[in-house]
Amino acid sequence: MRKGTLIGRVAAAVVALTAVLGAAPASTAATSDTPPAGENCWATHYGYIPPGAYTASGELFDNNADTAATSLSRDPQLPFGTKVKVTNVANNASLVVRVNDRGTFAWTPSVPKCLDLTDGAYARLGGVLNPDSGHIVVTEEIVP
Repeated sequence: MRKGTLIGRVAAAVVALTAVLGAAPASTAATSDTPPAGENCWATHYGYIPPGAYTASGELFDNNADTAATSLSRDPQLPFGTKVKVTNVANNASLVVRVNDRGTFAWTPSVPKCLDLTDGAYARLGGVLNPDSGHIVVTEEIVP
């Protein structure tokens, strides 16, 4: 008898939850893993990479080059070789980087990471490496 009561309560809870979810308004929040065009996002930097490491494109990693990684979850992916103009919104410094790597980070509304820059590119845009500032707020624009 006790088992029947528990099953009845679970079934009632499932029905109630289904009714609540069905009545809830659809979310208008973006579900994409891609920064909305023209909006600010965060650029981070690689940090230490051991000598002889390769990027996802097969290039030898150069932590001073004007290159960057984009998220593996980005949809649509930026093809290797894509040039992106990155502008630091704090100081208006701009730099064109070339995508040659992929990262495991993802863009989210609460942590809007869009690019992982080499340490050199990050510093040229005004990012502080020591002590590490974590990220800089940037805009990105794909250029031909």
